[in-house]
Amino acid sequence: MRRTSIALAFIATLAALPALAADPQLSAAQLEAAERVFTGTAACELNNSVKLAPIEGKPGHFKLEHKKVSYTMVSQETSTGAVRLEDAKSGMVWLQIPSKSMLMNAKRGQRVADACLMDPQREVASR
Repeated sequence: MRRTSIALAFIATLAALPALAADPQLSAAQLEAAERVFTGTAACELNNSVKLAPIEGKPGHFKLEHKKVSYTMVSQETSTGAVRLEDAKSGMVWLQIPSKSMLMNAKRGQRVADACLMDPQREVASR
């Protein structure tokens, strides 16, 4: 129950953030945040998976694929140090902390994929 209320509060905060322009000029902080993004395929709960790859020639931009749909994600600066990628058009947000990642739909206020792990996160989780 507590996990749900925390997640809903977080989703509401994400939805309140201003949308990005279609092709934003990325700040130095956004580019620095992009360097911390884990890429590859993440295995998530309920047999979901998310594939994340950098877009060649567009620093700070990533292609995220989930259930045969792809999104262009842009790195965002955060005050917590968590990695946050956003597709402003769709409202999809990828959040990454050292122990797991999750895909959220900020427009709908719901988690799309949770407990996603890439290899570096599996190492942290196994400790």
